[in-house]
Amino acid sequence: MTLNPLANPKGTNLNCELCQKPAFIQCTKCRVTYYCGVEHQKADWVGIHEKICQSLIALRQGAPFLPSQEERQKRERHILMKKTTMIDLTRTTGQKLLFEGRHEQAVPAAMQSLRFAIDVHGLDSIELVPSYLILGEASIGLGRLSQAEEYLAQAQWTVLKTPSCSNAIKSKLYRNLGLLYAAKGEYDDSLRQLADDIYHASENFGTDDIRTSGGYFHMANVFFRQGRMEIADSLYRQVSNIWYNHLQKIVKIRTKTPDTPQGIGPLIIESSDEKEDTLDEAQEAEAIQVLNAIYDMQEHQQSRQPQDLATICHALAMLYFILMDISKAKEFGRKAVVASEGHPDDSLSRTIVEFMKNLESQTQRVM
Repeated sequence: MTLNPLANPKGTNLNCELCQKPAFIQCTKCRVTYYCGVEHQKADWVGIHEKICQSLIALRQGAPFLPSQEERQKRERHILMKKTTMIDLTRTTGQKLLFEGRHEQAVPAAMQSLRFAIDVHGLDSIELVPSYLILGEASIGLGRLSQAEEYLAQAQWTVLKTPSCSNAIKSKLYRNLGLLYAAKGEYDDSLRQLADDIYHASENFGTDDIRTSGGYFHMANVFFRQGRMEIADSLYRQVSNIWYNHLQKIVKIRTKTPDTPQGIGPLIIESSDEKEDTLDEAQEAEAIQVLNAIYDMQEHQQSRQPQDLATICHALAMLYFILMDISKAKEFGRKAVVASEGHPDDSLSRTIVEFMKNLESQTQRVM
């Protein structure tokens, strides 16, 4: 819908969602979002608006008249809860787009997450840092290093003045600084920042957690660029093993056969103590990006170890099984079987063959 800014009521300024310039276009679906032109409308729609369009209506429309203070407070709590949910949604979407290499499209999601975080937590809160980091990483991916430095400087300043800042946020900050230095070709500084990332992630999640593995992966990439392949390969192997173990736990729970009750008497169903580790959208995208990158390197390396190739193929097979992409799960499962045949460790081969059997039985159940 086309707008004429001069026709707006006095004191009303409708600005573009992305650039904050005067708006000439309105979203016809929610009618509470505005753009300077079609290009920014399309960019926002692809980046995040499609997911949050209808949710913005309740958040941006004027509040209805509520006679009692209790009703007003209840509505305020409801709006606050919706905004908090929007922070999580927009950040997860932005992070997912980064892992998919869609840096331009990650910007609108990150900007929305920043706006909601400011509304909920205020301008000086440590809770704004994850949004700054997504914007910084998107800028690095787009080659806008000066802009990335500005976002990361803001994040770093907020962390420094917040003594209670969590190790998880510090880890993400150092990881982004490591990526920035790597993009500038300053590899020694990059490795120092990534070492700090791994330290803080390990303090918060443990050394063998998938949330720590990103630091190992980016450090391996730096060593790879330096031609220090022995160190790079050991780190890639560590990343593969971390994801392998995590995915194997999920697959084990999903393919577990329920115990068959025996004897006479009432059926008593005992709840399982095992809880499935799930992957959010961003973690799914990270696993696809990281594991496929390692697989591509392994496949083209003449000096590769059969066990390494078998492990990464099996990890990818499990990942695609979890994502319900059965054809790819079978494809990488077959590659894992072939690769494991060149390794003397029979236990690895047996594990892969057992997975393929479970995969086939799961497929038949669905059919």
